[in-house]
Amino acid sequence: MTRVESSSTADSAPSTSIPEEVPAAPVEVVIVTGLSGAGRGTAARVLEDLGWYVADNLPPELIARLVELGASADPPISKLALVMDVRSRFFTGDLSAVTEQLRGAGVRTRVLFLEASDDVLIRRFGFARRRHPLQSESADGTLSEGIAAERRRLASVKTAADVVIDTTALSVHQLHRRLEEVYGGGAPTALQLTVQSFGFKYGVPLDADMVLDVRFLPNPHWVPELREQTGQDAEVSEYVLGQRGARDYLSTCRHLIDLTTDGYRQEGKRYMTVAVGCTGGKHRSVAIAEALGGLLGDDVDSGSVDVVRVVHRDLGRE
Repeated sequence: MTRVESSSTADSAPSTSIPEEVPAAPVEVVIVTGLSGAGRGTAARVLEDLGWYVADNLPPELIARLVELGASADPPISKLALVMDVRSRFFTGDLSAVTEQLRGAGVRTRVLFLEASDDVLIRRFGFARRRHPLQSESADGTLSEGIAAERRRLASVKTAADVVIDTTALSVHQLHRRLEEVYGGGAPTALQLTVQSFGFKYGVPLDADMVLDVRFLPNPHWVPELREQTGQDAEVSEYVLGQRGARDYLSTCRHLIDLTTDGYRQEGKRYMTVAVGCTGGKHRSVAIAEALGGLLGDDVDSGSVDVVRVVHRDLGRE
């Protein structure tokens, strides 16, 4: 999904008017707001992973236009998340008026409010070494006063919110799971799994979550009739998989990957790359990656994995 950011100038005239005619398409809007440091950025990333189109700090007068564009896009954008913070022009107007006009136009609209305790917010700002957006507006310029000012400004927004999540005691992964429960549409959390062959002499893939080394298998390079072929050819595949321990290794790797993906789903991770390496990335790693991808394809049918892709990084590089 795409995440876009929009900024507005302070000298522009605030407006919360929304055209009365918004396309009667099945569009769903979630307005993500709350206290600075309570997790809006995390919520935006989770919603992106769940298939929402996310826009940061969009001026209110452009909301209906974005809904229109989304409804007429190909494919249409049916789920739109708007992330708003205290610095946005959105808070110069009436939030309830905006949501009511959207709902009146047939757009399902919900407000998500994120909050946390003062001590946790202070600790998070300390770790990030950032100033609070309202800190300079407080009487004594302290972080505590900035947080208090923001709480006062957002009190009515919190009251009108459809969902309020207190992130005080939540880890990033726990917040991820909570948001999936609310906005995931009831779909099970699944993974996009990539099996990538490579050659160790060209370096280990930097984005690999798991690295498998199949250099323990005899190398077809030293078999004259197989040297010019690759692991995608049947003769090479049969040679590699016919070696002692090859199929046991495949079965063990598949079991290990199943255990790992179960943990990844619980932690909210939605992508996994398994790198399979041999010396040059031409024979053994390619054959094992193809066979492993075939075994893992069963997980697509069970729904625990969305997509299994098999790619060969160094095939042909020699």
